[in-house]
Amino acid sequence: MPSLTLSGRPAADVAVDALVIGARCTDDGAELLSGHGLPAAAVTHLKDSLAALEAKGGVGEVARIVAVPGVKAGCVAVAGVGKTEAADALRDAAANAVRQLAKRASIAIALPTADAVTLGAIADGAYAGAYSFAKAGSAGGKTGSGAGSASGPKITILSDLKATKATKAAVARAEVIGRARDWARDLVNTPPNVLFPQSFAEAAKSRARSSAAKVTVSVLDEKALAKGGFGGIIGVGQGSINPPRIVTMSWKPAGAKASIALVGKGITFDSGGLCIKPAASMLTMKCDMAGAAAVAAVVIAAAELDLPVAVTAYLCLAENMPSGSAQRPSDVVTMRNKKTVEIIDTDAEGRMVLADGLCLAAEKNPDAIIDVATLTGAQMIALGSHIAGVMANDDAFRDRVITAAQTAGEPAWPMPLPEDLRKGLESQTADLAHKADRMGGMLTAGLFLQTFVDDATPWAHIDIAGPAFNEKGASGMNPKGGTGYAVSTLAALIEQYA
Repeated sequence: MPSLTLSGRPAADVAVDALVIGARCTDDGAELLSGHGLPAAAVTHLKDSLAALEAKGGVGEVARIVAVPGVKAGCVAVAGVGKTEAADALRDAAANAVRQLAKRASIAIALPTADAVTLGAIADGAYAGAYSFAKAGSAGGKTGSGAGSASGPKITILSDLKATKATKAAVARAEVIGRARDWARDLVNTPPNVLFPQSFAEAAKSRARSSAAKVTVSVLDEKALAKGGFGGIIGVGQGSINPPRIVTMSWKPAGAKASIALVGKGITFDSGGLCIKPAASMLTMKCDMAGAAAVAAVVIAAAELDLPVAVTAYLCLAENMPSGSAQRPSDVVTMRNKKTVEIIDTDAEGRMVLADGLCLAAEKNPDAIIDVATLTGAQMIALGSHIAGVMANDDAFRDRVITAAQTAGEPAWPMPLPEDLRKGLESQTADLAHKADRMGGMLTAGLFLQTFVDDATPWAHIDIAGPAFNEKGASGMNPKGGTGYAVSTLAALIEQYA
């Protein structure tokens, strides 16, 4: 895995395989950003080279230039930031550059660092860009070890900011968050015949054991789930030979200032059940456990950052498969909180496992509950593939989650929970139906989940159906495949309570 260090050395004097600097986009082409401190001869050579390459300085552009006079690095990579030098643009530029240079053993980043926040964003992007997944069966690809990604470069973040507690902490935090996010990505990218409810549970135990921080893990197997009345997750998982699990991961520091509960949808493969998906729609359904991966990773990160906040994650793990024992449309199941639910569409299974998890979380009376799920196709229709939808039972808490997402550089947008749509969840045979019609599908899914939390407890639902998995080429913070979306947002939210 990659490593991050902070240095105040001049960029020209750092003997690394590659040095990264930035360029903005102007009408006259790429223009070097400040902050690199390179000598005049080097700057002249870089400007001439960028002009010869017709570099624009646009987002995603990385121009590699060798034999730069007065520079000890093997090459200089000029990363475009577009027309802004905001923290998010610098974060993405660092990620794009490191991704193209990831096979180099050592990389230095000399982007402008106005303050510790910007420094942390650059370090975050640099770590994210170094990610790669070890293919199934390859060396280092052990599922859930936390080291499934191939080994990465040694990355040095160069800054003329003084080496204070704040600047050192910003870089150290980026490494902890990056390592946690990479684990979430590894879990999402793992083939579904390798990652199923039981092996996911074992992966969580393994990752907790490998951490220097004290994270406790407990598992409810299918017998314990049946005994505990978890009818939602039992029903979803009953069609599979791999029975469901609820995994609880907890970080409980002494003198915690608050307690946060996280609930993650963990459908390790979603065939749609008896309401089977089209074949093409199943290809990426190994990613339907991205919510559980994110909340599991955040508990590890909170513990390794030693945050003074108690954090408990509930991983609701099941495999949704068709078989003679599978759940049927019109079945009625009894949930953990004794409510009965009529099954309308077995391909709307995520809300059922989440509902049981929300009940379990609420029983511990946390200060706030957040669930994360690749829940609805309606989220992608409304917001596209990069922006998560956030719903909540309290507007102020919803805005708090959005603020955390903005801080983390993970796009999110507030969505309503309209009262008039609740009628669509009425049932003749149960307390409620688990799905309404297609109109407003993201919102009615949120309304369904809201019935399983107490209105007195702040609760938010983050639908990450789009941003959890990148089917296209890598760009910015997102590699191809699992993105680890929500790890950074949840970490930032927990830090608000700290």
